[in-house]
Amino acid sequence: MPQIIIDGKEYTYEEGTQNTPLLQFAMQNGVEIPYFCYHPAMSAPTNCRMCLVEVGFPVIDRATGQAVKEADGSPKINWGRKPATSCNQTLSPGMVVKTNRTSQVVEKAQKGVLEFILINHPLDCPICDQAGECPLQIQTYKYGPEGSRFELNKVHKPKRVELGQNVTLDAERCINCTRCTRFTEEISKSNQLSIIARGDKNFPATAPGQQFDDPYSMNVVDLCPVGALTSSDFRFKARVWEANYTPNICNGCSRGCNTDAWVRDNLIIRQTPRHNANVNDYWMCDAGRLDYKKYNENRVSGVKALNDIPIPFQDGINAAANLLTSNKGKILFIGSAYASLESNFALKHLAEKLSGGTILYATHVDPTFGDNFLKQNDRTPNANGCEMLGFKAQTIDEIVKEAGSGKYSLIYLIEDDSLAQALASATKTDLVVHAYQHFQNHQQVKLILPAATQVESAGTYVNFKKTPQLTMQAKQIVQMTPEMWMAMPKSRLDAGGVAIDNWRHPENIVDCLPSWLILHQISRELGMTLGYNTHKEIFAKVKSELHLPADLKIGKLNRKESFKQSQFEFAIDLKAMAHKL
Repeated sequence: MPQIIIDGKEYTYEEGTQNTPLLQFAMQNGVEIPYFCYHPAMSAPTNCRMCLVEVGFPVIDRATGQAVKEADGSPKINWGRKPATSCNQTLSPGMVVKTNRTSQVVEKAQKGVLEFILINHPLDCPICDQAGECPLQIQTYKYGPEGSRFELNKVHKPKRVELGQNVTLDAERCINCTRCTRFTEEISKSNQLSIIARGDKNFPATAPGQQFDDPYSMNVVDLCPVGALTSSDFRFKARVWEANYTPNICNGCSRGCNTDAWVRDNLIIRQTPRHNANVNDYWMCDAGRLDYKKYNENRVSGVKALNDIPIPFQDGINAAANLLTSNKGKILFIGSAYASLESNFALKHLAEKLSGGTILYATHVDPTFGDNFLKQNDRTPNANGCEMLGFKAQTIDEIVKEAGSGKYSLIYLIEDDSLAQALASATKTDLVVHAYQHFQNHQQVKLILPAATQVESAGTYVNFKKTPQLTMQAKQIVQMTPEMWMAMPKSRLDAGGVAIDNWRHPENIVDCLPSWLILHQISRELGMTLGYNTHKEIFAKVKSELHLPADLKIGKLNRKESFKQSQFEFAIDLKAMAHKL
């Protein structure tokens, strides 16, 4: 296999991958090279000049074909005349590379680049929304000069410009990396952003009178390596180092974009894309990002009996068991394409023990939502999971008609609030519902059991490509089990490693349970057993019976998959900074 040398260490690469940028190859092998403008999914314009390295090749004696040696026996290297940008430098056999760790030339050049960038950059880190996850801030500490020699007034540009409904611009912070404009040109293809003006007065903008209404506009917030483009929704809401982030998926459509759910005070405060090349790459739509509010608002907390009367949780479990017993043989079971594979699996097993029959689930198709990029017309995350279990797909109207046919004395529905609302309004049949949120006419429901959302429980979802994906619990619930406590990730940008917040308000902790666990408790009251007690056990049964991939494992969600610093998570490396201290 071909070899290259980076900072005196040999690395090999496979034949056919020689077009991989040196920057990306280095990152994949744990060698940090700072950068601003490069992104692995877009073109490399070499704007920022931050990813400089020295590149050379061994000198070969033409007569003998052997490498020429130095006096100390080491190969003689023919270095380039000046540092090269590693983002557009491809791999070549025998290449020798020096980064700032081993080259004073590179170290000095990168200090110069940062000093140049900071000449007109406002040093307002304490009030900047990007603080804490800002590559410019972190790289300045790691690679920049000790201070500034600049003593004149900085150039002023437009501030607090609402480019569109979801993105706010502070042009003074822009470093002209062009990542935002390239995104609209190469990825979303809306071409809504371009760099205007000239010299030190340029910045990204839309055409005069036009709004930045690209349905994927908020991706430029992730791409921006400074605080120039910020989320209007998240702006001044929280500091990122105060929040935990947990790998999850978006349930806004059947693609199931991989996300990070950010939690502060036991509330989801934002949802950002997590890289998965086979599902959503680095991106997600604005609708999915802003859909997080449903996890916090109008939640069903605790069991509610008819007329919205709260009752103890165990009394609700007993009441559900009694209703199932008294209506045995005349129960319509309805699964949900919003519910996890585990919850639908538990419903199927309970239904088989009580009455058998076909289990229905409602389709939620919006032909106006999908596009040719990420968004799908199917607005549910787990329709294929329901199909794998043999559930029958019907529209809401068809299910309402079936429920009112007179064949059933009880309807048992899990995790479909819009269908629950339709049934509550259209039928007099007794309803037992596992619900996320209060819905219209919920007071008319016989029994409401509070269901945990996918950010409050681990679960498996099968997207439109039939790819099974896992979620992890991001929020605490009232009835935390030891398994839940152990499984909750402890991920923070400040590496605090805590799963809870000291400032948390108890009212933000919802009293709910995953539907599979509710069904397990009901089955126990019925004197039955579904064959599991924990999520680990039901996941094993689901994986075995539905033949899910062997490499699908609980707790194996990786936040960074292939490109370590695609989201600019630069850790402070004290060894790299030791020479400065």
